[in-house]
Amino acid sequence: MRLAVSTLGLPGDGLERAIEVALAHDCAGLELRLHPDTGVHTGLMPAEREAVRSAIEAAGLAVAALAGYVRLCEDGDDGPAVQSLLAELRLAADLGAPGVRVFPRGDDPRVGARRLRAVADTAAELGVRILVETHDLMPTGAAVARLLDLADRPAVTGALWDVLHPWRHGERPSDTLAALRPHLAYVQVKDAVSATDPTPVPMWSGSVPLDECGELLREEGYVGWVSLEWERTWYPQVAPVEEILPGAATWVRRFSPSA
Repeated sequence: MRLAVSTLGLPGDGLERAIEVALAHDCAGLELRLHPDTGVHTGLMPAEREAVRSAIEAAGLAVAALAGYVRLCEDGDDGPAVQSLLAELRLAADLGAPGVRVFPRGDDPRVGARRLRAVADTAAELGVRILVETHDLMPTGAAVARLLDLADRPAVTGALWDVLHPWRHGERPSDTLAALRPHLAYVQVKDAVSATDPTPVPMWSGSVPLDECGELLREEGYVGWVSLEWERTWYPQVAPVEEILPGAATWVRRFSPSA
């Protein structure tokens, strides 16, 4: 496994600070939240994109993924969602990111599958995958797997297993992994107070079954990216991400297949 840190955990900080934090805490990469506040977004000009990529690569880091906000399954015309996703895929290619995170937001897998098929050829040409997160109205592995099976574009789609959401919606980690097994491409790790209170807490101080998830991934032989998604942007009262990263690094070392 390779550890990344999401810039969601660094509100108000720029790329230089994100690189500094990643290097200080055994990270191999950055998960870049796409938002004007972070300085990384689809409005960047070519020279700005090159500057972002060069800074990250010069530090010896990689871009693990772009954390976008396309609402893949939301009701409405396909056009805006498709165009937004195409823009994010092109940005990912320019920054050297292997994937773009999307949210389901809606609950109709037919809508999301149609939109995934619409961008599949471009994603293949760019060499970028669309990573559907277990989140909001499709929080379980079973729900995301249904969507990806229906899209039937395995070369350019994948599942992002956020270890919090399936569990807090009653799906056992073993069932999540079983559902996502053909699609699993990325993992976000975090701990939270409880299934009913998702407030972030340091690793192993909350209720998320971190050891169970880790053991399952080790047994599976998972060797992809693991990102610490410390949601300080949404919970400004929590500790700085620098205090949480050592626990995430320990988790990755403990449950990597070579451990």
